[in-house]
Amino acid sequence: MASASSAASLRHLLRRPLRPTLVRPPLLRPTRRLLCSSSSTLTHGGDSSTSTSSDGALGVVDLNPPRGTRDFPPEEMRLRTWLFDNFREVSRTMAFEEVDFPVLESEALFVRKAGEEITQQLYNFEDKGGRRVVLRPEITPSLARLVIKQGKSVSLPLKWFTIGQCWRYERMTRGRRREHYQWNMDIFGMPKVRAEAELIQAIVLLFERLGITSSDVGIRLSSRKVLQAVLNMYSVPEHLFTQVCVIVDKLGKLSREEIEKELTSTGLSSEAVQGIIEVLSLKSLSKLEEVLGSDVEAVADLKKLFAFAEQYGYADWICFDASVVRGLAYYTGVVFEAFDREGELRAICGGGRYDRLLSTFGSEDVPACGFGFGDAVIVELLKEKGLLPDLARQIDDIVFPLDEELEGPASSVASSLRKKGRSVDLVEDKRLKWVFKHAERINASRLILVGKSEWERGMVRVKILSTREEFEVKAGELE
Repeated sequence: MASASSAASLRHLLRRPLRPTLVRPPLLRPTRRLLCSSSSTLTHGGDSSTSTSSDGALGVVDLNPPRGTRDFPPEEMRLRTWLFDNFREVSRTMAFEEVDFPVLESEALFVRKAGEEITQQLYNFEDKGGRRVVLRPEITPSLARLVIKQGKSVSLPLKWFTIGQCWRYERMTRGRRREHYQWNMDIFGMPKVRAEAELIQAIVLLFERLGITSSDVGIRLSSRKVLQAVLNMYSVPEHLFTQVCVIVDKLGKLSREEIEKELTSTGLSSEAVQGIIEVLSLKSLSKLEEVLGSDVEAVADLKKLFAFAEQYGYADWICFDASVVRGLAYYTGVVFEAFDREGELRAICGGGRYDRLLSTFGSEDVPACGFGFGDAVIVELLKEKGLLPDLARQIDDIVFPLDEELEGPASSVASSLRKKGRSVDLVEDKRLKWVFKHAERINASRLILVGKSEWERGMVRVKILSTREEFEVKAGELE
């Protein structure tokens, strides 16, 4: 603890300019393990850390989070909070209300038609009451459950958003983990493509807030009704529609030969397989109109949506791509996904219309559409583009008593400032030199020193750390 007698040293330190704060990238941390007393085997990160002794001998626990999951230390938490704040601000400007649901849901809510990839990726188990439950892999079914539960107590249209954690046991790639946070925006009770136009504007507004341009990112549009029209042309049975959707969603991920083989295995004729692939390879809405005709509902919906895009001012962000079908079984109309134009990353976000989802849960259907926007891929894109913000820690004030007997007055000063809304770090039991270095680390704006002679006069000494200006001020007038 510094003493009042160190006045000369204090004056010397107060006149020292602070060095600019350097923001350093986080260091790679080695795997850490914790010794514990246990007789169980714990597996984290794909490795098992075993304590084999049954008599209380020390074992080892891997301190890494489970494979595919993340910790959020302060610097990562600041980035997550910043991103979520942008999600919320865009939702606010679009007049959406925030809702939330439990991460743990009934398994029945997510087990749908056979062949859907997501049903093979569930973190599902039986709880202690014998109920089949799941860590939600996506958010839309939870949203639908809440809409049904609310019933007639809410008026349509509903415009809701949420930011929630999702879990899928899948192969990890860049931008894909086994858990992620997802921003969902959904509209219930709006049957026309105005709803899709609104949702796409929300996505574009988010990109623009983050500094991303239409030369960085595009949004592909199509409709499930396109595929349905093609299947009708070849008299493909209705029950094969979902299975075909799951397969053609792999276009661009698998070779054409592999897609043809999977489609043929469903029982489709070679003529139907070739017709499906030819139509879904189209990148021009006018060419689609030539093939299907202008009276097809899918064509009319998409033409209207492109007209809306001109009116909203985001036409340069969107393009038609018939291969976009999305992998989830419940989509019924327009579907879309955002992609990076350099093709280095997986889809940034995606969504579409799902007018018949509620009936799968035994309720009356309500027209609906929405999108999911994960936190992982967008952060990868921001890194690539050099758009991640500098989110170094920032504190308004450090309060430091120069003597042990002044800890009480220092507490009073800190409390008063906190009640006025300032962020205050109360430091004691440190040398003054350490306090200055600490101020650099946390980007403090002011250092408030509570010294004996000043306090006897009802004063404290304030140093503005960015300018080296220092002065005394009455403790009660400190703002």
